[in-house]
Amino acid sequence: MEPTARDPRRLPRWRELRAVLPPRPRPFPSAERRLAAAADLADVRRLAWRRAPRVVFDYVDGAAEAERSLARSVAAFARAELRPRVLRDVSEAPTAVEVLGRRISMPVVLAPTGFTRMMHRAGERAVARAAARAGVPYTLSTMGTTTPEDVTAAAPDGWNWFQLYVVRDRERSRESLDRAREAGMEVLVVTVDVPVAGARLRDVRHGMTMPPVLRWRGVLQALGRPAWWFDFLTSEPLRFATVDGAPDDLAGITNLMFDPTVTLRDLEWIRSVWPGPLLVKGVQRVDDAKDLAAVGVDGLVVSNHGGRQLDRAPTPLELLPEVVAAVGDRTEVFLDGGVRSGADIAIAVALGARACFVGRAYLYGLMAGGEAGVDRVLALLRAELVRTLQLLGVGGVAGLDPDCVRLR
Repeated sequence: MEPTARDPRRLPRWRELRAVLPPRPRPFPSAERRLAAAADLADVRRLAWRRAPRVVFDYVDGAAEAERSLARSVAAFARAELRPRVLRDVSEAPTAVEVLGRRISMPVVLAPTGFTRMMHRAGERAVARAAARAGVPYTLSTMGTTTPEDVTAAAPDGWNWFQLYVVRDRERSRESLDRAREAGMEVLVVTVDVPVAGARLRDVRHGMTMPPVLRWRGVLQALGRPAWWFDFLTSEPLRFATVDGAPDDLAGITNLMFDPTVTLRDLEWIRSVWPGPLLVKGVQRVDDAKDLAAVGVDGLVVSNHGGRQLDRAPTPLELLPEVVAAVGDRTEVFLDGGVRSGADIAIAVALGARACFVGRAYLYGLMAGGEAGVDRVLALLRAELVRTLQLLGVGGVAGLDPDCVRLR
């Protein structure tokens, strides 16, 4: 169609044209710019995949056997339908909650993870510092690669927790508890779903060892991931204070260290020697939740260990409302597993969780960009949580309730 007098054309001025042209390309984008461009956790995960060797990425990303438990945990959040209220004042959406008598900035706890310095040389120190800045707790694992003293020194203003596996040598467990308490860690998380090692087939197929070593198949990976290998080779060797003399394969470490004879009586012993708040992580049945509440634990974490132990285990989000209904008036209930966004956090809190334990999410950030990557993940979770609260019309975390969510 020919232009008419009513829609005349003209040549653009240079300043107008320049305003719509793409900026001058930068040939080598920095890690900071890549992280800043990450719009969600999936983008951060892709950055982690590009930086870390496959054996390291798969250790974080993988789960047990056919990985059904992991897939179902994530899919449960996808089934959640949010039911927004309209015509509500949502100009503010406060995210702070009270956990174990203390206020935290949002309902998030950074979960314990083993071998954390394998993901990035800064390891647990970086995670603890990021958690302190974000105003959320960080939990150091028994299988961590940094001592409790070093973690609290790195983040003296943070709320640092300690996670315990009850090992065969009870005196070693007592020593770990004493050391964590003396370092200033106030909350104990006892993990109870690892009597033996789960079959993590990605690790088996990689022939994963601790610390990781280059096999012939990994040489090409090393060439493709030079930044990670440079950091790894120029950092202090990975050491695990509680596994001296253990086998170098992951399943061997687990089966030597962890005690399949642990019962509720051992938990009562821990309660007698630990003066602070006590949480039990790995609850997958309502009757177990009732037994634990009866012995006076301060909190339960509904968790299938991120799908890394028993495949086809219960899906945490689906089990959560039953546990809350059974024991929520006697103990605080947390959720662990499948959380990939701030919207997921809102869903879990609406269904009764006091807060969510988050593990893989921050490890993706750590692999992608060290401490800055963990900062970015926490910032994304907070922004997504605030936006979800506002769009739901609840005006803050305190307004979340089961009426906000329906599992389709």
